[in-house]
Amino acid sequence: MKYTTLPNTDLKVSKICLGTMTFGNQNTESEAHEQLEFALDKGVNFIDTAEMYAVPYKTETQGLTEKYIGSWLAKSGKRDEVVLATKITGPGRGIFSEIRPHLDFSQASLEDALHKSLKRLQTDYVDLYQLHWPERAVNIFGVRDYSHAANEEWKDNIAEILERLEGFVKQGKIKHVGLSNETPFGLMRYMEEHRNGKLKMVSTQNAYSLLQRRDEVGLSEVLHMENVGYLAYSPLAFGVLSGKYLNNQKPSNGRVTLFPNYSRYSSENSLKATEKYHAIAEKFGLSLTQMALSFVNDRPFVTSNIIGATSLTQLSENIDSIDVTLSEEILTEIEKVQVEMPNPAA
Repeated sequence: MKYTTLPNTDLKVSKICLGTMTFGNQNTESEAHEQLEFALDKGVNFIDTAEMYAVPYKTETQGLTEKYIGSWLAKSGKRDEVVLATKITGPGRGIFSEIRPHLDFSQASLEDALHKSLKRLQTDYVDLYQLHWPERAVNIFGVRDYSHAANEEWKDNIAEILERLEGFVKQGKIKHVGLSNETPFGLMRYMEEHRNGKLKMVSTQNAYSLLQRRDEVGLSEVLHMENVGYLAYSPLAFGVLSGKYLNNQKPSNGRVTLFPNYSRYSSENSLKATEKYHAIAEKFGLSLTQMALSFVNDRPFVTSNIIGATSLTQLSENIDSIDVTLSEEILTEIEKVQVEMPNPAA
């Protein structure tokens, strides 16, 4: 395994992070524990979860992912061996309204979310606490263009949010704070408040893969100039970049097969681009999974690559991507596809 330091912290994190959103839906509690043990044995020490998981969100499974991690931590006694990250649910456009009456980052919501997460995780603190979505409307989840009209009711409260979070840091319940699904504007607003003496957001967790490289434009410069970590999620684009959906295949246990509304990475152009990437991988004797994950692992702005799996076989291949290095020839071939079909998944 390779490791790096999460910027502005003393946390040494594995370049591969174990994503856990299948725990409680596609994976049972015992399977979740097997994945956690397997990942640690392979050198992974970074675990990411969220209060809204399992995915897809359902009232009856909300919080199960954290509960499964918590029962493993209690059983294994390995809390000190892992860097644990979780998230508070932000505005979900009406999808997650049963979690709390108000999905915002008010003091009441932060108190409710954090303390319930700590209880489920059976721990006194989290190493990284992330805001799962901005409170303002942003163009995420397959929406390519920004619409200012949707933001007219948002009142800038960035300073107040940081003050609230700092209170939990002082209490020892949070070590560091981060963002998720954030834009260059949002990240820079938080950096501006940091310059004014407020707590610093140390990372942002966004979707990034061969099919979604939007953050290379704009956000990557902010990450570099402000020394902020980047946690890449969906590096296999809901499994599309494993190649298992090519040629109209619909594997029975595949996420897109089970949950057809998860079509963000299944557009016509996304599938065409996937075919081209698959051809490159075959040409150089790699699996598409290895190539797709290695590409993300080695981007200079990526702090850690959040992988997920439903089986130990998948998990092993995903983690082993850390040992794959793409040649300049392969990277040149990849760039040709990106130039021809840039960011087909928006």
